[in-house]
Amino acid sequence: MENQLLKVKDLRIAFNTEGRINEVIKGIDLNINRGEIIGLVGESGSGKSVTGLSLLGLLPADNAKITGSIEYNHEGKTKQLIGLEDNLFRKIKGKSISMIFQEPMSSLNPVFTCGYQVDEMTRLHLKYSKQQAKDATLDFFKKVGLPEPLRIYNSYPHQISGGQIQRVMIAMAISCHPDLLIADEPTTALDVTIQKKILDLLVNIRDEFGISILFISHDLGVIRSITSRVNVMYKGSILEEGLTEEVLKHPKHLYTHGLIACKPPLYQKLERLPVVSDFVNISDRDGSLAFTQNEDKKSLERKHLVTPDRDAEPILRVENLTVKYPLKKNFWGKTTNYLNAVDDLSFSIQKGESLGVVGESGCGKSTLGRTLVHLEQAASGKAFLYGKELFSQSESAWKQTAKKIQIIFQDPYSSLNPKMKVGEAIMEPIIVHNLFKTKQERTSRLHSLLDQVGLLKEHAGRYPHEFSGGQRQRISIARALALEPELLICDESVAALDVSVQSQVLNLLKDLKEELGLSLLFITHDMSVVNFIADRIFVMNQGKIMESGVTQDVINSPQNDYTKRLVEAIPNWA
Repeated sequence: MENQLLKVKDLRIAFNTEGRINEVIKGIDLNINRGEIIGLVGESGSGKSVTGLSLLGLLPADNAKITGSIEYNHEGKTKQLIGLEDNLFRKIKGKSISMIFQEPMSSLNPVFTCGYQVDEMTRLHLKYSKQQAKDATLDFFKKVGLPEPLRIYNSYPHQISGGQIQRVMIAMAISCHPDLLIADEPTTALDVTIQKKILDLLVNIRDEFGISILFISHDLGVIRSITSRVNVMYKGSILEEGLTEEVLKHPKHLYTHGLIACKPPLYQKLERLPVVSDFVNISDRDGSLAFTQNEDKKSLERKHLVTPDRDAEPILRVENLTVKYPLKKNFWGKTTNYLNAVDDLSFSIQKGESLGVVGESGCGKSTLGRTLVHLEQAASGKAFLYGKELFSQSESAWKQTAKKIQIIFQDPYSSLNPKMKVGEAIMEPIIVHNLFKTKQERTSRLHSLLDQVGLLKEHAGRYPHEFSGGQRQRISIARALALEPELLICDESVAALDVSVQSQVLNLLKDLKEELGLSLLFITHDMSVVNFIADRIFVMNQGKIMESGVTQDVINSPQNDYTKRLVEAIPNWA
């Protein structure tokens, strides 16, 4: 008991939405010891984040009903956090219990500098002077491995990368030396090398400050590399708990077994990824979950795959492409220094081929994809789609070309208009490009697209916030397919999805590729994902191609030191 920091007993959380009571956490138990890193793993919608928010008192008081017990052992005294008065909880939040949120971009205030926001923590809780707070913040920026701490101190969130923002959030979370750090998907959508640095950083923080960490994630490799114990959640219940190694090597629950099987393998080329439903049938009757083994393996049967014709004219050919961003201006406002985000890049994609682009954040992957669809401007170089030059086209000519090349963005939520129903969002490009003569024909096309990506007709009348992350990504895919493109650019399109939903989306993309004869430019930081989806890959670093070749050859026998570091940084989940 002396070593126990937090004890959760029979925690139940329900939300009252328009008179309907929805119980999302169904009587879970959770124990966290001092200096321990424990994992909470499960698919999106399982209740992981809601559990974390409840420990910090961040659930909305007006419609969240919390029962059970959350006992916090602080300075030799046990405090009951459920029902604790706001003024007393306020002293705990941030100082004794802090949190790293899943979406760092939306967690930092865009109108204040990063340094100011971290300073605020120590000035509020530790009563530091302005200079003391600045010195402490710069010291934490160094500890979390941020380059040029002073520059980032004076930068606004939009001026630094996603990985850097996540490290700023970690610096903020540990600035007051809390007892417990709740890390909610802190490495989601980060490339493997930055992910490894952040995982190592969290372990070092635990060792240096004795902080306990509740690590919430859907990534089994990450969970295995950092936690000593793990809890597996599904729809508000903890199905399995135990030592991490034991649970992952010898899962007792059918659901855990299915979840582990969904992870794309790094060194084995599968034609289709398994999903949880391939292993276990789950029924939910009157709030009671039942799990039975699935004996039907039809969805795992091998499929005939189309082999790209290497001798045919490439659908896309890029020659010596360079994209520059201004870094420094002189007194008269003239740019004197540039960053080459994409530096003299040349490659091609065949009809029906998947070309993977991998590299760390900031290497130029997304800039490349955005430039090909006219969202960034090329400084020099050329790109040809079926022999027609892309960058010199007039606006009217590009409107016709745009039908053949579409992009799926990393964050489906921010790429969908929250005030527009998904049916309207999918229909919009069809209307803009004057496809189909009547409303009935357009509606028929909409329903066909929804069916193609595994959604229902009635989903057309709902708004983006009513869908899960995986469903929103399917909506984005449907919208991208609306114009019947021949080249689809996928920019980290499965980065933030849990393993089961990720498998479903990857299988969907592969099915659509075969069914529609699509070519894919697949941008990702995940080597396991690119191993499944891509025929060939090239590895980018600082705007240049470091290595290219057949996917399995590059992953199994990397020739470049940078590629070797990327492969070595991948967490071992098996």
